[in-house]
Amino acid sequence: MGLSCRSSAGAMWSAGRGRAAGLALLGLLLTLLVPSSGAAKTGAGLVTCGSVLKLFNTQHRVRLHSHDIKYGSGSGQQSVTGVEASDDANSYWRIRGGSDGGCSRGSPVRCGQAVRLTHVLTGKNLHTHHFPSPLSNNQEVSAFGEDGEGDDLDLWTVRCSGQHWEREATVRFQHVGTSVFLSVTGEQYGSPIRGQHEVHGMSSANTHNTWKAMEGIFIKPSVDPSAGHDEL
Repeated sequence: MGLSCRSSAGAMWSAGRGRAAGLALLGLLLTLLVPSSGAAKTGAGLVTCGSVLKLFNTQHRVRLHSHDIKYGSGSGQQSVTGVEASDDANSYWRIRGGSDGGCSRGSPVRCGQAVRLTHVLTGKNLHTHHFPSPLSNNQEVSAFGEDGEGDDLDLWTVRCSGQHWEREATVRFQHVGTSVFLSVTGEQYGSPIRGQHEVHGMSSANTHNTWKAMEGIFIKPSVDPSAGHDEL
């Protein structure tokens, strides 16, 4: 099936430490929730830099997910899948800018902006490269790096209509380095992650690569996006 699970005591200790750090981050970010009274304010419906959220594939109805289980083929990096459960803590991702910045906390994410999606519980970035995916033979999508730092293949361009990424709108994520779109086409894994869906890269924009922001901790916009600010 192309997957392997870490089982050594040292590896399990490392995975546990990363999970604890991720849960601590989630707890800290709870204080930054957009207040319910702010829902009507300008910008309250936007996805902002620094927000932690789950991403929902609207065609196959699964959430983007990762965990400390490596691919047994291809790159051997941490696997990325889609899960149907809405309450799995391994489905949270943090919106960040590239290594050169450009995504300060609370800044609304622009359509066409390149971002990194960092898996909260393991600290690895959503990543793709020229390896075949295990089930569909599309392009493998993995989680890569340590403590949020990887390489240039961690960058994804947010493709959406209008000026900013709106929480109620569907978007696509196009990989900066290889131009593929983050996609799901329905293939499912067996053991050890039975029922989880393969996530991969596809060369064309289609119904398999539309995503929507779902559950999350959304940082209140730091600027009024309608005011014409251009420093983002």
